[in-house]
Amino acid sequence: MANLTLVYGLRLLPADEVSEVGEATVKLKNGREAHVTMHILEGGKEEIEKQLKTSLDAFFDFYPEI
Repeated sequence: MANLTLVYGLRLLPADEVSEVGEATVKLKNGREAHVTMHILEGGKEEIEKQLKTSLDAFFDFYPEI
């Protein structure tokens, strides 16, 4: 298995202040760029933690080879 890097970011903001979320850009050593889709999870602490775990588990389901 290849050595991998998981790129992620987290930030809590008041739910009523978020108007738009764009994608994040990652610059690669070969000069190319990769794009990271940003996701929004809303709710209380427990709800966000549950949604985040579910989302992370689903993410790895996309890559059964790792």
